[in-house]
Amino acid sequence: MKTVIDYLGREVSYSYPPKKIISFAPAITDTLFHLHIDDAIVGRTRFCVHPKGKVEKAVNVGGTKDLKIERVRSLKPDLIIVEKEENTKEMVDELEAEFPVYVFEVQTVDDALKMIVDLGTLVHRKEQAEQLHEKIITSFQQIPLSFSGKRVAYVIWKNPYMVVGKNTYIQSLLDKLGFINPFVAYEGRYPTITEDDFARENLDYILLASEPYPFKDKNIPEFLTFSPHSQPVIVDGEMFWYGVKMLEAVTYFNERFLQT
Repeated sequence: MKTVIDYLGREVSYSYPPKKIISFAPAITDTLFHLHIDDAIVGRTRFCVHPKGKVEKAVNVGGTKDLKIERVRSLKPDLIIVEKEENTKEMVDELEAEFPVYVFEVQTVDDALKMIVDLGTLVHRKEQAEQLHEKIITSFQQIPLSFSGKRVAYVIWKNPYMVVGKNTYIQSLLDKLGFINPFVAYEGRYPTITEDDFARENLDYILLASEPYPFKDKNIPEFLTFSPHSQPVIVDGEMFWYGVKMLEAVTYFNERFLQT
């Protein structure tokens, strides 16, 4: 047995090294597989779709906001991993009544880097996690300067329009990429905004994410009607996942904006 303290200051005791792990956070699931612990990952959510060809072998135990408790029980996990924003307190309360539950909280790039190392330590893959950590740091040192000072909105929903705001991992990554997000001054982590707000903020880019709302090219004209001097760009929302996807983020955005 091993006892650790999670990101919420909770004491978690579990069988170490864990041989049956369930992850309720897609980015963490993807990162766990990268740490070469495939056989120990027995459960994941229906939104955990990466890495393709491997993740399908783990049992679908529900969603990020709901769970199938009987499926969880059937797996008899040694350790369940959740993330504060991705999952709900009600889920944690239900799960920890029967199983060890470790809660991460990722709101910044630095949090994400720390999470990778702590995750590796948690599942007995510290060396692999430290290697991934160093690769991501090296990648972020190659961030191009072409985005510096560009004003941006990162749109995650419509009807109503919702954008990324303060105290979020996505905002932290936007900041690392050099973008200025004026919506950090608005109320809430994911502010609801109007067409007038888009126009008023004099945006260079409007990033239309492929998730959670599936923005597509057909949505671009509507944004040009009220923000004609901005450039709407469809972006892969998965490139704003923390964890192993961070390796791809810098290259993706450099290539994506060279095409615009």
